[in-house]
Amino acid sequence: MTISVYLMTQLSILCDGVLKMLKKFTSLFPLWAILLSAVAYLHPEYFAPHQGLIVPFLSLIMLGMGVTLSVGSFLAVLKRPYVVLLGTLMQYTLMPLAAWAVSLALKLPADLMAGVILLGCCPGGTASNVICYLAKGDVALSIVLTSVSTMLAFLATPFLTWLFIGQTVNVDVTGMLVSVVRIVIVPVVLGLAINYFFEARIRAVRDVFPAISAAAIVIIIAIIIGTNSENLEQSGLLVLLAVVLHNSLGLAGGYGVAKALKLSEKEARTLAIEVGMQNSGLSVALAIKHFTAAAALPGAIFSIWHNLSGAFLAGHWSKETVPDPDKSERPKTIGHIH
Repeated sequence: MTISVYLMTQLSILCDGVLKMLKKFTSLFPLWAILLSAVAYLHPEYFAPHQGLIVPFLSLIMLGMGVTLSVGSFLAVLKRPYVVLLGTLMQYTLMPLAAWAVSLALKLPADLMAGVILLGCCPGGTASNVICYLAKGDVALSIVLTSVSTMLAFLATPFLTWLFIGQTVNVDVTGMLVSVVRIVIVPVVLGLAINYFFEARIRAVRDVFPAISAAAIVIIIAIIIGTNSENLEQSGLLVLLAVVLHNSLGLAGGYGVAKALKLSEKEARTLAIEVGMQNSGLSVALAIKHFTAAAALPGAIFSIWHNLSGAFLAGHWSKETVPDPDKSERPKTIGHIH
């Protein structure tokens, strides 16, 4: 009996040690992203051939997020429609306006200006859900915002592109929605089901998921950089500056507006990430189809940068404890904020 107790004690100590190591690994998430990004840039041949891993890795992360969520998390979002409305409005007003302003301020050539504005008119990307999870944001709200902005893209993206550039584009909204369902919704629902039916059994391993997610997103970033290494070399500092400014305005604007309207810290983080991170893949595809190869450069560079900036934000915010917004006071509607 004494031996059994001793073994159990040692096992408990070992598990605690492993969890501490995993938490330390997760907290250094930005460092791993930088190191592996540098390797991918210098040796793209190690990562570029593995583009097929991006979707499975994203789905794995979404499954892990689903395991940490409950149906109640999504029901809580439905009780806050004003937050969804605010996030969607900022997605399709702040980002196009920021893209237009940055393009004018930097006096971008016509092709690059078209690419930056097209990027600003696109919906949120699925990577935002992962960054939100690592940043201790409201993951359920993030998933809802990504889904809503994607559903509205068939109207919003062509109209806004025409408004700012004077040229219409066709958006394959069906294909985009299928991707969101396949990459985001299905794995999350599966994770929710696992959490519901096997909650007691998986409770002990929940703390492992952030480390798995961090490792997966670092590999995804490296694959994206390896794939776009030539674009990075050709783009020049002007495109990179435009992308950094555009992304920064989205992140700061989303967070600042949420805080100004007295939303919770979790909601503010979520809106910052959702507004600041775009569906850059859609931007690249539309630019190549309707404009020029040069117009696709901003989207290609953005796909790298917004993951890196998101990694830094997630690394910073993951170290801070965030109160549960559903257990704190909140305004019932935006119109009644004090």
